[in-house]
Amino acid sequence: MVHLGRFELLEHTADVGLVAYGADLSDAFAAAAEGLFSIIADLTTVKETISYRVEVTASDIESLLVEWLNELLFLFDTQNVLLRRFEVQVMPPTHLVGQAWGERYDPARHRLNLGVKAATYHGISVQSNGEVRLQVILDV
Repeated sequence: MVHLGRFELLEHTADVGLVAYGADLSDAFAAAAEGLFSIIADLTTVKETISYRVEVTASDIESLLVEWLNELLFLFDTQNVLLRRFEVQVMPPTHLVGQAWGERYDPARHRLNLGVKAATYHGISVQSNGEVRLQVILDV
């Protein structure tokens, strides 16, 4: 397990596990997004020149987490953008509105680490006991 502050990476056979923490659901969902993009690239070189509004709806809180992360991956794949900062408002259990900042990928300045295909439902959990803890497995 690699602990990186607001999130940590878990060893998982052929995939990557991500655990994110926050004072509330919104904070934890933002930490999960930051964790996702830290797997994809070195975020220390990413500037905040572009912002995207992201809105997702799902049937329950676990599905909302998967939809949120997969929507961010869709932006990465279709807009060629690396995202580094996130503000999220979760309206449990089915709705999320977020803002994400970053910039277009520039191979001369950005180092990609690992390709992430999707967030999955395997091993997913959302727990709240004073602090919110999210766990999701990413297909790499």
